[in-house]
This record gives sequence, C-alpha cells and structure tokens, in this order.
Amino acid sequence: MLAALGFTTIGLFLVLTMTKRVSVLVALVLLPVLAALVGGFAGDMGDMILEGLETVAPTGIMIAFAVLYFTLMVDAGLFDPLINGILRLARNDPARIAVGTAVLTMCVSLDGDGASTFLITVSALLPVYKRLGMSPLVLSGVVCLGAGVMNMVPWGGPTVRAMAALKLDSSEVFTPVLPAMACGIVWVLLAAYWIGRRERRRLGAVPAQREGRQEAGAHIAGDGPGTPLMPAATRPPLPLTVFNAVLTVVLIVALVLQVMPLPVLFAVAFALALVVNHPRWEQQQALLEKHAKSVVLVTTMIFAAGVFTGVLTGTKMISEMAEALVSVVPDSLGGHLAPLVAVTGMPLSLAFTPDAYYFGVLPVLSHTASGFGADQAEIARAAILGQMTTGFPLSPLTASTFILVSMSGVQLGEHQRFIFRWAFGTTLVMTAAALATGAISL
Repeated sequence: MLAALGFTTIGLFLVLTMTKRVSVLVALVLLPVLAALVGGFAGDMGDMILEGLETVAPTGIMIAFAVLYFTLMVDAGLFDPLINGILRLARNDPARIAVGTAVLTMCVSLDGDGASTFLITVSALLPVYKRLGMSPLVLSGVVCLGAGVMNMVPWGGPTVRAMAALKLDSSEVFTPVLPAMACGIVWVLLAAYWIGRRERRRLGAVPAQREGRQEAGAHIAGDGPGTPLMPAATRPPLPLTVFNAVLTVVLIVALVLQVMPLPVLFAVAFALALVVNHPRWEQQQALLEKHAKSVVLVTTMIFAAGVFTGVLTGTKMISEMAEALVSVVPDSLGGHLAPLVAVTGMPLSLAFTPDAYYFGVLPVLSHTASGFGADQAEIARAAILGQMTTGFPLSPLTASTFILVSMSGVQLGEHQRFIFRWAFGTTLVMTAAALATGAISL
C-alpha cells in the first residue's frame, strides 16, 4: 500500500505541475501532506516535515547567500568580459552559444557540485540569453545535460554514493566507464548544437523581435539574476574589479577544497563583497531589496522540496517503492540487470532521491545480480550511467533542480518536457558505449 501511495503521489505531482494545474510549490507541500493523511500518518506528519526541512536547511541557507553573492557580482560587471568573449566567439549565433554553454558547464562541473555549477553558469550566461532573446529553457536544458555527464567524476554525487553503497573504489566503478563518459560528452556537445540550431530557426521566424533583442543588450531586466552589460563609463574602478575577481576565485577554490561548510563560505564571501562594493548602508539595503525576489523564489522551492522528501522518507514510502521495484524484475532478466539498471536509472530519478536509490535500491539490485553470477561493480557502473537525480537536474526530489530552474526563470514542468528526451538520449548513448567497451555486459 505504501509503495502504491508513493508512486501515486509522485505521479500526481508530475501530472499537476507539467500541466500547470497548480504551482510547483503548492504541489510540493500539499500532495505529501494529503498522502500522509491517507496513509494514516497524521500524528507523525509534523515531525517528518520538520526533519525534511532540517535536511534541506543548509542547502537553503547556502543558496540564499550564493544567489546574493553572484547577483552582486553580475551587477558589478565581473562577468562582462566572459559574456563579451562568448558573444564574440559565438558571433551572436544561438547554436554556438548553446555549445559554449555546454562547454562552460562541463568545465565548472569538474568540482562535482551541482549547486555551485548552476549558480556560476546561470549567473554568467543568463544575461547573454536575454540579450539575444534566446529562451531560458535552452539555458537550463543545456546546463542540465552538461552537468549530468560531468557528475560521473569520482567525487561527484552518483559515483561517490555508488562506491559507498557497494564498498568499491573508483578503479572498479569509474575507470571502466571513462570511454562511455567521453561519448557522453561528445553527445552533449552535439545535442547542444542541435538545440541551438532549433533556437536559431525560432528566432529567425520572428523578425519582429530582433529590435527587442538588440535593445535587450542595452537594458536587460526581469526576474532572476541578470543585468545590463555595463557601459565603460559606469564600470567599477579596476581595483574593485580585481578584488571581486580574487574573492570569487578564492571562494570557488574554498568550495572545492571544502575549507568550511558551504553555507558559511557563501555567507562570509557575500558579506565581504557587499561591504567593499557598497560601503554605505543605503546602498546595501537597495541591493538586498533589488534581489530579494530571486532569493525568495529559490529558497522557498528548496524548503518546499524538504516537505516533500521528508514525508516520503519518514513514512517509508520510498523504501517500500524500492522493494516493490526490485520485486517486479523477472528471473529471466536477472543476468541482464546491468543494462536494465543503466537504461531505467534516469527515468527512475523522478521517483527516488539519490540516497534512496543508491543506498536503498542499488544494494538490492547488486545482491540480486550476484545471484545470477553478475559482478556487483557492473551494477554500480550501470547506476552511474543512469545518472539519477544528482546527474541530470530534473527531479522534484533534488534541491539542486530548483536552483537551476528558479535561477533560469523557467517552470519545472516546462524544463522537464524540454530536456527529458535529450537527457535520456545521453544515458542511452553512454550505455551503448559501455556495452561496446565491456564496462557492462548483456
């Protein structure tokens, strides 16, 4: 019953949000509450929700300060050279900009942290997309693909969880799938080009918007981060720009090395940047008021996701869903579990949190495969090929998904519809490459 209730709750969430019947925030809060009441957990529901909120609280705090930090840097023109460089290389061609987006995302993703990847890339590139009138769905979609492939690195979320769950090392899990990962990178670049070409055709079909796009270069406004490219006369003095650049580099290095907890790093960095760039109290208040909307949009989604995952985890719906999923695998497929795990991993990310999949479903699948003589390392490789939620930010059960869609200014349902088939295609390409190279076997 709990498994059926869990699948029903997630199915309703996807239907209601993708058809825009209700907002994502409303669905994230009310659907799990309704499921808890139906399942008879009314008495424990408050504690479950509170535990879920406590789980995402560090992420919510980090994102609040991170959004403020990067929007301050965008306002200060720190990313203008990067933006101008991308425009110069891309020659205002949406196809080239989409490919550039994929390249930048994959470079930034080397730290293995999706949240910081989305914060940096979207902050830097959203003004470019606004300037040319490109759809923000292209931005969120291409970033999604690039981050998904690069999150296979040994310190990334999926690989770390797979190694920990099955007690394996990177030479057993990651090294054999390197050729498949290389094929995935090539596929993402091709997909970005195809998506960009389609956007180029769309923009070419509406010539009336061209003037508006040119005007957007002089004045970019709207919700989410993104400001005009600064005229030379209003740019901050060089010493201030140097300070901002050094502070940002130090922050990114500290994030990668995990010198302190991420929320602390962003809070301290933002406070330093604020007092140096806007020394007067009035200026500081004005900046906070200007970007309050962006902060609220992102953080409320993350805390609402905490309600959703708190109830589904606390009621044991997710663990029951995992057992139900494994129980339906027929014996005839027992010897072919590796490719099955790889192909189904990405779609299943819509129903399982990363921890639930890697620490709940994966060990059971591995044990089942061992009974048929399969190597458990193959199952681990297959799992990271599927990527799950920590790779492709598509699932409502992962906080980083809401960072990407909120900062890009797109709806979750639209984002899922736009990029799902491309993300699934990436999994299929990498699975085929893994089969061809022997990383997994039929």
